[in-house]
Amino acid sequence: MALGNHSTITAFLLLGLSADPHIQALLFVLFLGVYLLTIMGNLMLLLVIRVDSHLHTPMYFFLSHLSFVDLCFSSVTVPKMLENLLSQRKTISVEGCLAQVFFVFVTAGTEACLLSVMAYDRYAAICHPLLYGQIMSKQLYTHFVWGSWGLGFLDALINILLAVNMVFCEAKIIHHYSCEMPSLLHLSCSDTSRNLIALLCSTLLHGLGTFLLVFLSYTRIISTILSISSTSSRSKAFSTCSSHLTAVMLYYGSGLLRHLLPNSGSPMELIFSVQYTVVTPMLNPLIYSLKNKEVKVALKRTLEKYLQ
Repeated sequence: MALGNHSTITAFLLLGLSADPHIQALLFVLFLGVYLLTIMGNLMLLLVIRVDSHLHTPMYFFLSHLSFVDLCFSSVTVPKMLENLLSQRKTISVEGCLAQVFFVFVTAGTEACLLSVMAYDRYAAICHPLLYGQIMSKQLYTHFVWGSWGLGFLDALINILLAVNMVFCEAKIIHHYSCEMPSLLHLSCSDTSRNLIALLCSTLLHGLGTFLLVFLSYTRIISTILSISSTSSRSKAFSTCSSHLTAVMLYYGSGLLRHLLPNSGSPMELIFSVQYTVVTPMLNPLIYSLKNKEVKVALKRTLEKYLQ
């Protein structure tokens, strides 16, 4: 059935956050502040990496794309959530909901892939420092990034092409602040077996698959660091990957907990969703700027350059 044949239900109600007007006003101010910090932080990181030639390396090339993905990830869900916090009618059209699902797949899948290739980059830098330039050639790290985007778009396209054939009947309430595929599957009165298979494959590829690559990379990294005799050298080696490790734990930790919980709109589910889609994109630029000496020095140089 084509998208235009969703004749029974034309819109969904997003009822994920509080119905109390006073709490909604507080949440609006809070999430607006978080969103503005997300935009400013990630744009700042993009600008610094772009203008500072010292950061034109594979690691910061990956980081610039991670910042752009975080900007997109947050922008997919937060503006609609802010609109609904101020609106009496917390609705989203079926077409708008499916579009949101598509871009959540793209950004979340791409971010998972980028985090895994960044883990491989740290593995190459720490475990094979003398061969790092040969291993992480410009051609390879460029292919890694565009491959991450390609897998994200392909995954999203497959899932959304199957989703547009779903029929939505009487149930139209989504107990969440955004549209996600698991929530839509519960509202469909048509056969969703193919959608479930596609969603399972997506989870295995972008969830467990990328996490396994991260885990294997850090297993080798930690083993190599522990074999270093000098304490200062061990500390220096660990500092080069601590920012990325923190970002990985935030992303996979909150994402895993979010998807393990049932789609019931429970407070815990919403908390992990907010952490996963709203807070983490804001924290990533802070993590990489506050814990990374190169970024802090580059930021200082950039500010001095533009303030002169």
